[in-house]
Amino acid sequence: MRGTLIVVCGPTASGKTKLAIQLAKQFKAEIISADSRQVYKELKIGSAPPSDAELKEVKHHFIASRNLYEDYNAGAYEKDVLQLLDKLFPQNKYAILVGGSGLYIDAVCNGFDKVPSSFPEIRKQLQDLYEAKGIEQLQNKLKELDPEYYGKIDLDNPQRLMRALEVCVGSGKPYSSFRKGKTNPRDFRIIKIGIEIQRDLLYKRIDARVDEMLKVGLLEEAQNLISIKHLNALQTVGYKELFDFLEGKKTFDEAVDLIKRNSRRYAKRQLTWFRKDKEIQWFLPDDIEKIINVCAA
Repeated sequence: MRGTLIVVCGPTASGKTKLAIQLAKQFKAEIISADSRQVYKELKIGSAPPSDAELKEVKHHFIASRNLYEDYNAGAYEKDVLQLLDKLFPQNKYAILVGGSGLYIDAVCNGFDKVPSSFPEIRKQLQDLYEAKGIEQLQNKLKELDPEYYGKIDLDNPQRLMRALEVCVGSGKPYSSFRKGKTNPRDFRIIKIGIEIQRDLLYKRIDARVDEMLKVGLLEEAQNLISIKHLNALQTVGYKELFDFLEGKKTFDEAVDLIKRNSRRYAKRQLTWFRKDKEIQWFLPDDIEKIINVCAA
């Protein structure tokens, strides 16, 4: 084995960044972000990236490294991370992969299955359905065609719903059936660390994070991005609710309440995803000594 990849995962606002930095310092390693939104340089607030001070403590990769117009996905991310590890492991025995995007983490650890390419006509039909009847129609259709993937996907993300439905309809097979390929062997050891935190405390931390993001300019960031709100990366919690406020569809208080509610729902879906991975060892965020011992063994 060339080295050890320590994976730090868990729900949003659970303390992954702090733990990853502690581990990186302990093992003299660099950090690889596994967050599908922090990769975009325009999302300086809403994606809750590490602070400037945290970025200075340890070298991070895949933070603000792409722009919103780039078509970036888990398959491309897998390739980029493996190329990066080729450079990192000769220099150090450890690297830290941290984030809450389960699909990105799976891509690095297990490989990304080949999914049929796009079906433009079907995508257009789905886009028309979404614009005419709303996201619930997409959710219901996916639940009917692929209940397995319905239980995993971010149901508030219309772009991912349409992509899954596009494959279901175009191929005649469930989208999830294309994501059951054999695990690609890796020539490095993988240790998966999950952060578990009491639900009430997690929800308080989520609410506090939303309040802080608004305090430092999330609304202004959304205002600057509203002209490109159709882009996939902006179909996410924190932006779409504020877009509705800016377009007069909701009051500001309603938008804020929805951001907090949807963030809590997202955290629950993240936990559901990670709980299915039996390789993950779960710890409280402050169990640093126990975690270090597991990783050093």
